[in-house]
Amino acid sequence: MLHKIFADCVVLLHFLWILFLIFGAFLGVRNRGIKCIHLSGLFFAILIQIFGWYCPLTHLEFWLRSRHDPSIAYAGSFIIHYMERLVYLEISQTGVLLATIGLVFFNSWVYVRER
Repeated sequence: MLHKIFADCVVLLHFLWILFLIFGAFLGVRNRGIKCIHLSGLFFAILIQIFGWYCPLTHLEFWLRSRHDPSIAYAGSFIIHYMERLVYLEISQTGVLLATIGLVFFNSWVYVRER
C-alpha cells in the first residue's frame, strides 16, 4: 500500500513539474534561480522528446506501481499515459515533441517580453 501512495505522490509531483514548465517563465522573470531551473527543465524536456527518453519521474512511478501491483504498471510515456486519459485523445510522440517546442517558444516569449 505504501508503494501505491508514493506512486500517487510522484504523479502529483509530475503534474506540478509540467505546470512549472508551462508557467515557470512568469516566476523566472523575477527570480534568477527559478529561471535557471526552469530553462534547464525546458532543455531537458526537449532532450527527452528528441531522444525518445522517458522522464525519471515516469520510471520512478512505474517502479513504485510495479512494487505495489504489477498488473497496474504501464509501459511508455507518462505524458501519453495520463494525458490521453484526461483529454481522450491519442497523442503521438511527434505531437508531444511539437507541443514541447511550442512550450519553449511560449516561455521564451515571456522571458523576452519581461525584459
